[in-house]
Amino acid sequence: MASSHDLVLTHVPGGSALSGFRARALLDRLQRIEPGVTRVDARYIHWVASDQPLDEDTTGAVTRILTYGEPYEGPGEGTLVVVTPRLGTISPWASKATDIVHNCGIDIHRVERATEYMLTGEVGDWEAVAALLHDRMTESAFADHDGAAHLFDERVPEPMEHVDVLGEGRAAVERANVDYGLALSGDEIDYLVEAFTGLQRNPTDVELMMFAQANSEHCRHKIFNADFIIDGEPQANSLFGMIRHTEKVAGEGTIVAYKDNASIMRGGPATRWLPTQQDGPSAYAPREDEVHVLMKVETHNHPTAISPFPGAATGAGGEIRDEGATGRGSQPKAGLSGFMVSNLNLPGTQENWESEQFGAPEHIASPLDIMIDGPIGAAAFNNEFGRPGLGGFFRVYEQTVDGIRRGYHKPIMSAGGLGAISASQTEKVRFLAGTLLVQLGGPGMRIGMGGGAASSMASGTNAAELDFDSVQRGNPEIERRAQEVINHCWSMGEANPVLAIHDVGAGGLSNAFPELVDDAGLGARFDLSAVPLEESGLAPKEIWCNESQERYVIALQADSLDEFAALCERERCPYAVVGVARDDAQLVLAPGAEDEAGDDRPIDMPLEVLLGKPPRMTRDDRRVQRATEALDEQKFQLRDSAYAVLRHPSVASKRFLITIGDRSVGGLTHRDQMVGPWQVPVADVAVTLSDFRGLAGQAMSSGERSPLASVDAPASGRMAVGESITNLLAAPITLRGIKLSCNWMAACGEDGEDAALFDTVHAVAMELCPALGISVPVGKDSLSMRTKWDDKQVTSPVTLVVSAFASLPDVTGTLTPQLRGGETTLLLVDLGAGKNRLGGSMLAQVNGEFGGEVPDLDDPQRLVDLVDGVNALRAKGIALSYHDRSDGGLWAAACEMAFAGQIGLDIEVPSRGALFSEELGALIEVPTDRVQEALDSFGELASVVAKPNSDKRIRVQVADEDAIDEPLYDLMQVWDEVSWRIAALRDNPECADEEHAAAGAGDNALVVQPSFDPADDVTAPYLNLGARPKVAILREQGVNSHVETSFAFDRAGFETYDVHMTDLQAGRFDLADVAGLVACGGFSYGDTLGAGEGWARSVLFNPALTEAFSSFFHRNDTFGLGICNGCQMFAALADLIPGADAWPRFTRNRSEQYEARLSQVEVLDSPSIFFTGMEGSRLPIAVAHGEGFANFSARGDADAVHRAARYIDGAGRPARTYPLNPNGSPDGLTAVTTPDGRFTAMMPHPERVQRNVQMSWTDGPIDQPSPWLRMFRNARVWVD
Repeated sequence: MASSHDLVLTHVPGGSALSGFRARALLDRLQRIEPGVTRVDARYIHWVASDQPLDEDTTGAVTRILTYGEPYEGPGEGTLVVVTPRLGTISPWASKATDIVHNCGIDIHRVERATEYMLTGEVGDWEAVAALLHDRMTESAFADHDGAAHLFDERVPEPMEHVDVLGEGRAAVERANVDYGLALSGDEIDYLVEAFTGLQRNPTDVELMMFAQANSEHCRHKIFNADFIIDGEPQANSLFGMIRHTEKVAGEGTIVAYKDNASIMRGGPATRWLPTQQDGPSAYAPREDEVHVLMKVETHNHPTAISPFPGAATGAGGEIRDEGATGRGSQPKAGLSGFMVSNLNLPGTQENWESEQFGAPEHIASPLDIMIDGPIGAAAFNNEFGRPGLGGFFRVYEQTVDGIRRGYHKPIMSAGGLGAISASQTEKVRFLAGTLLVQLGGPGMRIGMGGGAASSMASGTNAAELDFDSVQRGNPEIERRAQEVINHCWSMGEANPVLAIHDVGAGGLSNAFPELVDDAGLGARFDLSAVPLEESGLAPKEIWCNESQERYVIALQADSLDEFAALCERERCPYAVVGVARDDAQLVLAPGAEDEAGDDRPIDMPLEVLLGKPPRMTRDDRRVQRATEALDEQKFQLRDSAYAVLRHPSVASKRFLITIGDRSVGGLTHRDQMVGPWQVPVADVAVTLSDFRGLAGQAMSSGERSPLASVDAPASGRMAVGESITNLLAAPITLRGIKLSCNWMAACGEDGEDAALFDTVHAVAMELCPALGISVPVGKDSLSMRTKWDDKQVTSPVTLVVSAFASLPDVTGTLTPQLRGGETTLLLVDLGAGKNRLGGSMLAQVNGEFGGEVPDLDDPQRLVDLVDGVNALRAKGIALSYHDRSDGGLWAAACEMAFAGQIGLDIEVPSRGALFSEELGALIEVPTDRVQEALDSFGELASVVAKPNSDKRIRVQVADEDAIDEPLYDLMQVWDEVSWRIAALRDNPECADEEHAAAGAGDNALVVQPSFDPADDVTAPYLNLGARPKVAILREQGVNSHVETSFAFDRAGFETYDVHMTDLQAGRFDLADVAGLVACGGFSYGDTLGAGEGWARSVLFNPALTEAFSSFFHRNDTFGLGICNGCQMFAALADLIPGADAWPRFTRNRSEQYEARLSQVEVLDSPSIFFTGMEGSRLPIAVAHGEGFANFSARGDADAVHRAARYIDGAGRPARTYPLNPNGSPDGLTAVTTPDGRFTAMMPHPERVQRNVQMSWTDGPIDQPSPWLRMFRNARVWVD
């Protein structure tokens, strides 16, 4: 490591890095290892690296830019621990903060941030304290600033190496296999030796690393393409061959399968809302299009085990890129995420199912740490990118079954979703020689080296340093920029300059670029020096093979380069021409633009060697019969078991996973996880809309029943498929319109596991799916699901996660589990036909047993009959609510329906098995006077099981035994306990306590009480005049809510213009030309330096922009609205806005967590032009922000500010408790305005809920405008 090439470092102290509750929690942890520590404080410190010393003015400007958050008030002396990003890496924070400084017109090299911990008291073991204060996978710790300054040291790149195959033969590759962590098989080593001996040259380390990544199990799915021998009998089909069989017999409606980054199913006509031009500011307009549906589900298990937050974040980011890089470019739309881990061992609990403590290796994150940090990582990426997270799953399972320790020490982290693609863009163009090969997106760094190979190995078997190299980092804001460029390109239709596109994932450029050119049947020459880098000292193999995220590779028409460059410049998205396609099928990576063939070329090999066909794998295994004793259901105390089932994490409330994720961004969400006026997280299905005008859409669900596979893997597979369909059935689907994604996980190589996997694939793909008429056009596998350490091993059961997708002509028939009550009856449709098998059930697990024979789908026709019967009831209007039966059986499903409706139930079942059986099935609420009609729809499978009661108790009668009689509140408190405990560890514990106390209380239901008639269109007199005032829909890099904002204003009679900040900076647009300015929601600069602050500073530090904004604000004929991120930006520009001097800043939520809610607000009497005639309205509205606290200590005047809206409780009082007040703002303040009412800033999102069909809950007419459309119409009335 060498010094930092004469960079000058300027030290800039920052604000506090720890809130009071986080400091107290950290002190508690520190005192467990160092009792002498009496206090801990922390602040941020910054280093600004520049080529020249900063002068006084520049230093002052940089200091002002880096002043954010609360001031540091801690001591100046004590034991110091300085925590920096891991040496040799660059943090996402640094990338975004550097962008802000550059966009403020200041020339620096980079800015980086560290956290300085100051410990008061005695510290005996500094190393132990430092280990607690930093994550060694992503951070470094130092005792002083001198060590931290090494962040900017230049590294000397390792020289490229040649592996002496010609001299040493096989031994040379075997040694490289170990040294580089290549995970090559013996057959592959022989293949490479033969190939390079034939080429008469030695391979470089770059070529071997590239081969290992491109041919890893992760990338090439060798086991799924292998020949299988089971019990000595060769099998006719490979696993992949069986899955392809589903397309042969049921492929109708599939557009693309098995050959792109995502699969595509048939969609339908949609009205897309797009700018009319792509290379500059232009008006939005509708465009009729045929739009198909993208489907993709990935896993990111190994990185999440090593470092949960970045592992899960980049899992989500990679799947988003897969969708965007399908065809010639497309649009991710809605996501799902899922987690499976071993026992949580939550502090303060002693659960029966956790009584056997098996242990875990030290360098793998604990299940609890994974569930604290992993979901935040996945949600944060989706939030910042701007994709709603609408579904998923969470399972905790760890148990010894038949002598094998089963569990998920190597976790499953699943990231999936659906997207939209124009029918004209579904097929990549087979491009010609001379086509430019372009990298789009972020720069390369020493990140994720060997990730593809590492993820194919058992956790715990890789060298520790190689696990470090597998850690990745996510920067969703730059991925958003890249997606905007892709959106512009596909919006051009046939003129799209992108001929083909791939995302950069496992193996980095070394996998993506060869795949791109191989698909076209070509070769290519690449220039290593053209690859954009943000880190010094990368060896050639690191440049070519690193897995830096947020990158795409593109085949670009050569004559479109200038046009493409202009799009990238407008979005501030980096790009580089890295190579050119050639017709010689040779892959060449040259060290520079000019080179001659020779030993200095990192790569010079035929593509067929890299992507050819190494020897096909053979898997030889024998079936192992596993059995457990049947569960004696009578020996357990029923009440205790019922409570334990509700408390088990697999059954309990998942709200801790849900409210952290934006579910309304994009404005096309119809059904998210939250249900009813109490917003209870029990929905079965996610539903999106195709466009802003119609009612067509898509449905998406998940299904998995992995514990069953510990004994019977094929049954587990059938049940997973069945559960995905019983979940999806809440939406108005048809069975043959469903497409499945199957993600297969197994511990291949363990006795019986290959055979179990084979039998499961056969059961699903050769038997069940053909019987149902359903195909599986997409999927993924992860086949090293074991964790080994010392003499221990935890082996995951064969795990199939099924994601089901369907197109919907009309979303409005979607049912929810919200119990309606009154004169209604609850029916059970039991696809198990009374067998009530309890193997693998929650009842068995909470009592420390497995339970014998497992549930199964014995007859696929029963599932067909269920779908037909539910659809028949839906069509007749007598299906009032619906919930599938799954984990926890009828007991858990009925409780969840009661929780959602805050209504009691009287349940009657013939046996305990009937209460807790997890056979496939559904609960359906119907009017009591139509019970027989409903029963007739299902024949012998259906029975009456419950009726609502009015005293908010759940009573269960088992045969003649009055078994359970419990208050609804007590049951919901238990069901909510896991979410409460995890939130208390993760977020502000005071907020966690307040939300938990309110769970089940039954007050504070959402209401829709407008003070006006929402059907009254106050703009009607003006629309007939034809005048459409112009409004600038302003966005900055990272903003993601501009399209729905544009549509809302258009619907009110405005002409809306897509305006990027670069358009203003470059003079392509003038604010003098518009009547309205709307600053949109999202994550400008990823909320770095404070939400909206970086955006505002790019205005305030640019004299021309300061004048333009000030002039606009001071005109008497203009208006403005700042929503969420735009609200924060407006507040930071308050000095430029007449009458805004009393406005607060909007800072970190009280919970210190991102809050996505449907919240109750009251419109106040104020001058705001947006709320004219709406005063007194009490309405639900979407909320999605991490920094919404109205902070008058930062600026403003709470007594003088003009308040426009506030959060309220069920009694209409200002909301002061969480989550009714989601951010802790004083008196529930959530919107402010100026004395003349022309400028309003608000944190909630009216633009996302201006139709009732967009609301998570409403009692208004589903096909009508919501009351929030009046806001936008009021602005139109004001203009005239």
